Amino acid sequence: MYYHYPVALRLKGKVCLVVGGGQVAYRKVLSLLECGTKVKLVSPQLIEELRQLVEKGKVIYFQRKFTEKDLDGVFLVIGATDDRQVNSRIGELAQKRNLLVNIVDQPEDCNFIVPAIHRTGALTIAITTEGKSPALAGKIRRELAKYYPEVYGLALDWLGEIRSFVQTHLSDQRSRRKILISLASDLVELLKKGQIHQALERVQLSLADIPESEKFIKELMSKNKEWLEMRDYSEDHQNR
Repeated sequence: MYYHYPVALRLKGKVCLVVGGGQVAYRKVLSLLECGTKVKLVSPQLIEELRQLVEKGKVIYFQRKFTEKDLDGVFLVIGATDDRQVNSRIGELAQKRNLLVNIVDQPEDCNFIVPAIHRTGALTIAITTEGKSPALAGKIRRELAKYYPEVYGLALDWLGEIRSFVQTHLSDQRSRRKILISLASDLVELLKKGQIHQALERVQLSLADIPESEKFIKELMSKNKEWLEMRDYSEDHQNR
């Protein structure tokens, strides 16, 4: 048995075609827009949510049935109509052009499948069952969402900035690695408990011997002012 190759695509600025005008197409359009794509939408009719995106200029809309010419200049294709024959034709024509194509609920007509996704900030966890059970993939995604809440996204933002800082200001690779591995564990645990001030103190302690660390901590606090104020408000009410 051969498996799908897991990959994260950089789609920013790419033209992606979505064929369909219902809820499934709407979800696909939203996920593509999150990736910075230029979405081309083809369908005779649209649900209200898609129509609003068109009115806001978020997508380029063609109010008609799919034609092969719609594939011109496209990088990726998603077929999401309620007609299996139309979807199959989209898949066949797209693959003849060596385009990336996903046909919803018809894995035999695809050359890639879309995994179930849990995303918080820069953390993305993808689950696939090789097309065997999207329902199970969805169940696993919901379970993962409980274990990896919003604070993981915040922790990743911090860790990304800390990594850039130590790479610039600390030449010893072993020392850099030690700091980053230690903080990756400690920050998540502190933030999960809502201890954002303690998390900042932990960062400050880890970077204390590095030049410019004090300035870096102040910048980090400034960027996370909203989180700090929310935590101060919460602690104030708990102590009343």
